[in-house]
Amino acid sequence: MSGRAMNRLFFLFFAAVLTASLSACGNGADAPLAGASIGGSFTLQNQDGETVQESDFAGKYRIIYFGYTHCPDVCPLDMQNIAAGLKLLDKEHPRLSDRIVPIFITVDPARDDVAAVSQFVTAFDDRIVGLTGTPEQIADVTEKYAVWYQKQETGNENYLMNHSRATYLMGPENQPIALVPADESPQAVAETLVKWVQ
Repeated sequence: MSGRAMNRLFFLFFAAVLTASLSACGNGADAPLAGASIGGSFTLQNQDGETVQESDFAGKYRIIYFGYTHCPDVCPLDMQNIAAGLKLLDKEHPRLSDRIVPIFITVDPARDDVAAVSQFVTAFDDRIVGLTGTPEQIADVTEKYAVWYQKQETGNENYLMNHSRATYLMGPENQPIALVPADESPQAVAETLVKWVQ
């Protein structure tokens, strides 16, 4: 199946998930992703080489972003917006900021070992948890979070990874709440967090 066909299948699937979640909302005050089948347990390695499970973040809101450290453009931009959005929250709503854990999960485990992930996340903010794992572990967690990714061959070792760009805000019980507009601006990130983090 071609990359374009896979992309279309992903977006059709994601639209169906989002539509189902929106129809489950009782009123405008409900979370946009309430009831969506997004999230689940995982076991991965963090940037310090420690084994981390989803349950380790219980009680915290999580910003979950999937990308890769060799990404030439969108991943660094999105991560910069997430980090800057959190810094805005630090100043204006520190109580909310303390309740949030930003998490980066690689979709390129072949290149993104512990050292690579560590170097990447610490370039943006020391509080970001960077996670990697085996190809099987990454396949498992991306399936649970409805994330599509595919290797794009370039004829050398500097290949690219096509992947979906959704940034999730998950609740203290790992329930999906909303999409974080990390592709827009730090202000948009902060405004979304203020709206949904309690």
